[in-house]
Amino acid sequence: MAIQLKTDLDVTSSARSAEKPDFLANLTERKVTGRDRMFFTEQLSLLIESGMPLYQSLELIKEQTPNPRFETLLSSVIAEVASGKPLSVALGEHQEVFSSTYTNLIAAGEAGGFLPDVLQELLKADERSDELRSVLVSAFTYPAFLILFSVLVIVFVLVFVFPKFGKMFTKIHDQLPASTKFLLATSDMLTLHWPWVLAGLVAGGYMLCMFLWSEAGSRLIDRAKLSTPIIGAIYAELYIAQCLRVLGLSLQHGVPVIDSLRACSEATNNSLFTRFLGVTRERVTEGGRIADGFDEADVVPMLARQMVRTAEEAGNLGKVSTRLADYYERELHKRLETFSKLIEPTMLLIMGGLVGVIVASLILPIFKLSRAVG
Repeated sequence: MAIQLKTDLDVTSSARSAEKPDFLANLTERKVTGRDRMFFTEQLSLLIESGMPLYQSLELIKEQTPNPRFETLLSSVIAEVASGKPLSVALGEHQEVFSSTYTNLIAAGEAGGFLPDVLQELLKADERSDELRSVLVSAFTYPAFLILFSVLVIVFVLVFVFPKFGKMFTKIHDQLPASTKFLLATSDMLTLHWPWVLAGLVAGGYMLCMFLWSEAGSRLIDRAKLSTPIIGAIYAELYIAQCLRVLGLSLQHGVPVIDSLRACSEATNNSLFTRFLGVTRERVTEGGRIADGFDEADVVPMLARQMVRTAEEAGNLGKVSTRLADYYERELHKRLETFSKLIEPTMLLIMGGLVGVIVASLILPIFKLSRAVG
């Protein structure tokens, strides 16, 4: 289960705010992160399981947290609990940290008397999500580094190496290969008009970012994530694993189906999956089954469709969804390992090809010049 953190709390602890101005506090105090939530979940589970009352457990966790902003958040939660509100309601006031998935499961645990078990499940889900995120980042970091390094090397050659050969090649300019002419023109543009090139790159980057942050750009990115070869399969397995993990946890702990599906939408954070889950909620609201919505979605693998339909008919959809999530997470790990093994030689071949083109564009004209002199 992936709980997206989009928090920018501006409130600081009273002790810190008394010592320094608010703007300095906001600069120096870190935001509430998934690690803070995992710390809270694990500590609360252990304290409640040991028999400590909820209010005292929250107070103890607040004293132990190293993050002042999270300490402030917990003070608000404690005040709500002290006023008689359930823990799930108090946490629900801070959706930027505790999503509806989290609070719905807490509410189910409170109502059923198995809150420590729910907290353990939430902790495991957060740990799985954190592990998947780390694997994804590590899988895509190396290719990104190679691409950036290749671009920097090419720019260095064009700016500092090619200009030295430009005057040498003027005598045989009409006989130069097309690649050499292109690289010389690019080198001249970078060296003679670099302010305009830099301004164009900045303006283009700004316009691209504005488009990607727009609704149309977000939809384009979401579609590209699922349709790009190799990468599309990776994201499809990631999203279906997140969706099924939340669905399984929610259904097994008594969360209503509609709320469970809504929580799945929050977990996946992809417009195509959100649309398909919205259609599924409509089918369930109209008296249909979850499997009806899954069958209509192209983004759902065939195995998941078949297993969801069978499990729903057998009445054990929660358990099967969790097992399916485990399966897709294992498949995702295997696919990422394969991707990591293939991307290194592929990127090296591409870099070698680019270097070969640049070297050939320099050496061939030099051979022509040596023959002309001879």
